[in-house]
Amino acid sequence: MPAPRRYVTEAIVLSRFDYGEADRILTLITPGGGKIKAIAKGIRRQKSRIGGSLEPFAELRLALAQGRTFEVVTQVEVVHAWLNLRDDLVSFGTASYMAELADGTLEERHAAESVYILLKRAYEILDAGMTPGRVARWFEMHLADELGVRPEVDRCVECGRLLEADERYRWMPPLGGVLCDRCPGPPFERAALSLDALKLLKAYQRQDVEALAALRVRPEVEREVEIAMREFLAYSLDRKPRSLAFLDEVRSNEAARAHAAPRP
Repeated sequence: MPAPRRYVTEAIVLSRFDYGEADRILTLITPGGGKIKAIAKGIRRQKSRIGGSLEPFAELRLALAQGRTFEVVTQVEVVHAWLNLRDDLVSFGTASYMAELADGTLEERHAAESVYILLKRAYEILDAGMTPGRVARWFEMHLADELGVRPEVDRCVECGRLLEADERYRWMPPLGGVLCDRCPGPPFERAALSLDALKLLKAYQRQDVEALAALRVRPEVEREVEIAMREFLAYSLDRKPRSLAFLDEVRSNEAARAHAAPRP
């Protein structure tokens, strides 16, 4: 049976760019159709009925019509707006980063329900006020799992031996995880990994978001895990998201303001 010419689907906008005088091209993730391209005609005109609804970081219900090159947006309903995450630049930058990760790892028209659910959940907990860095690490770890590149944090990636608490570890993205101190590994730079960072990596794999939100972790350990996951995804996915530059700049500016603020 041929696909319907018109259909309705939930969707999240991953990216967009202006096209022509008044149109906009959207990259969407949908639970049933995967990643698709759609055009919103006339959306940039002041009288557009859908102009204020087709925004990133919201779950939408779209009516689409099949077109030659792009699907055509004919109607928009906002299901979940997630307005809180837009009010803070770090949360906004984190949402952009996760959208770019999802966009860069999906092929068009391939099933993506699990990634859709993952991104939706990440936006929910980010909007609810969970620390942006922890949302990002949770999303990174579970996205890697969905893509079949889950990092190994329980056993040595070289010898398969269970890692012990009283030894030293090295983080080896090219090998897929943690290398024990007994294995020499290949002849390239090896980065030390602390026991606390290893424990936190395991927590991101195993614990639910409520437990993760309640963890008390030193900032230097959070940063160590952030660097480790960025290195792992950059190697596994062969890309470095452009949105990281914006996110790092925002965080740096906030840290500078906090440091310059007079103490009570």
